[in-house]
Amino acid sequence: MMIKKILVLSVSLALSTVSTTSHAEGSISAGKLKAASCAGCHGEDGNSMVGSFPKLAEQHAGYIEQQLLSFKAGSRNAPMMAPLAMGLDKKDIKDIAAYYASKKISKNLPPVLFSDDDDEEEEDTEITAEQKKAELDDLIALGADIYRNGNLTTEVSACIACHGPVGEGNKPALFPSLRRQHADYLIKALTDFKKGARSNQTDNIMHMISKKMDDKEIKALSYYISTMK
Repeated sequence: MMIKKILVLSVSLALSTVSTTSHAEGSISAGKLKAASCAGCHGEDGNSMVGSFPKLAEQHAGYIEQQLLSFKAGSRNAPMMAPLAMGLDKKDIKDIAAYYASKKISKNLPPVLFSDDDDEEEEDTEITAEQKKAELDDLIALGADIYRNGNLTTEVSACIACHGPVGEGNKPALFPSLRRQHADYLIKALTDFKKGARSNQTDNIMHMISKKMDDKEIKALSYYISTMK
């Protein structure tokens, strides 16, 4: 009899938790309307067309909420986003986050390396293209190694520990999904973390990791993540 009572209580608590969670979730339809003003930078469906603006599609709703609240509170330095976030209440933020989380993230075009050698004479074009491909392949291979294994020599942690095997992130822990994100945006984000411009908290885990990375590692990691399926 006691076991039955415990089971009933457990089920009741579980249902209560689900009900509370559902109530706390934002409205996708309301979020679509509220996110209309975001489309200029982030795309109508959260897939920005400009590499310097992050894709928001398929991002965890909780992470989007967290970042918007940080913009609003000023704990994340972002002159463009802060004024926009200031005009949003908690319900607006939940709705917008729910909308973007419901959209599918787009694939990226294969990355291309640009250099000062692009104006070389025509007869050297084929050789230059081969060199660039080899350089790009090496760069992506380095990024894959850092993502999976980190760098033991410089004590850079492996990204896979927090962001998952395929860059899917960790929803309960509010670690963002990274896969298919623009390489340009990732380079800027990691550089900002490294310089302390992204967060005013020196104990931020990304600050501690990125400050140990050099520019080549940041570029390699960003290029690799942008190609993740």
